[in-house]
Amino acid sequence: MKNFLLLSLLLITNLFANFKEGETIFKNKCSSCHQDYISINTIKENFFEKENKLLNLKAPTVNMLVYAIMDSPKKIGDSNDSEMQSIEIEAYLKSYLENPDRFNSICDDYILGFYDNKKSMETPLNDEEYKHLTTYFMEYKDNFKDEDKIEKEEFSKDQNAILNKAKKENKQILVYATAKSCFFCKKMDREVLDLKEVKNELQKDYIFVKVDMDESLLPFDLQKVYKKITPSFFFVSKDGEFIKQYPGSWTKSDFLEILKENRIK
Repeated sequence: MKNFLLLSLLLITNLFANFKEGETIFKNKCSSCHQDYISINTIKENFFEKENKLLNLKAPTVNMLVYAIMDSPKKIGDSNDSEMQSIEIEAYLKSYLENPDRFNSICDDYILGFYDNKKSMETPLNDEEYKHLTTYFMEYKDNFKDEDKIEKEEFSKDQNAILNKAKKENKQILVYATAKSCFFCKKMDREVLDLKEVKNELQKDYIFVKVDMDESLLPFDLQKVYKKITPSFFFVSKDGEFIKQYPGSWTKSDFLEILKENRIK
């Protein structure tokens, strides 16, 4: 009974946590180590091509932290149970910030090697501040739009023309999110997408739409589900409805299998 009352109390107090308060706490108490938003493509280039010599980051940026907490393989909690997830994130933040341990880090293992050892916070946060900071991380993607940070042109392709072509030819639409600054996109292009066998499969079963994320937004309202990872592949029905997303780079055999699985039967 006591455990139930304690959990209920935690859930109630978390309802009053505020994104703006969390943002202020982050800027005042965390920004000396953690930089503000940097585009994911620049981060990839920094670590995987330039070995951190481009940005010389000493700690993750705010969007890297959000990814680690909410979307990474080491993410905290279950996003389908947001109330319990907020409790778990809050507990993790308190544990890690007050007693940093590299073995308890949720950062990417490779990238972690470029950072300095983190020290305990000189002025620990109080319980209310931890709740606000937790809300800030959990609601970051809903409140922050990278379009506000990076000037982008509106997607200029005629979506109706693409849909009409897809319906006429009875094909799915495959949207490829790429970027000129993306190392793995270049690798994917060179080792997979430029191969004749792959081109033939794409032409046979799909309307292929390539989008440079450094210059444009995704069509068909895909920006809402985009995980800010390039390369990413989005399968869209001939009616313009999102079906499935495949973030990351793929081998030839795996990509051909993905094409086979998602084509119209």
